[in-house]
Amino acid sequence: MKNLEYEKICDEILECDKKIRYVGVYDYGELHDKMRTGTDSYLSKEETELSLSQAVYRWSTRKKISDKIGKPVFALAKYEKIYRVTIPIGGAGLILISAELDADVNGIVEKILKIKNKYS
Repeated sequence: MKNLEYEKICDEILECDKKIRYVGVYDYGELHDKMRTGTDSYLSKEETELSLSQAVYRWSTRKKISDKIGKPVFALAKYEKIYRVTIPIGGAGLILISAELDADVNGIVEKILKIKNKYS
């Protein structure tokens, strides 16, 4: 996928729900990301990249059991301050979003899957 498409994906995801704080697309070791204007990040760029590289590893372990329970579609984690959702894209890429705790996370995931499918 081209860098321009990653930028478009980030823009579309950020625009699809006002409760999304952050979106990043991580693929082939490159991070393309956007933060909602007026929102402060809890993590530094380096911490975000480290977290994403760990998430890529976790996805690889999920894939090992996919022949038995199906392909993973998304992963959701709730923290004390935010929700974090990871969704696979492309070969080994991941979309990562963080959202406010009062967000409709399932609704957001459905919107993101539609956006992702436009580019897949």
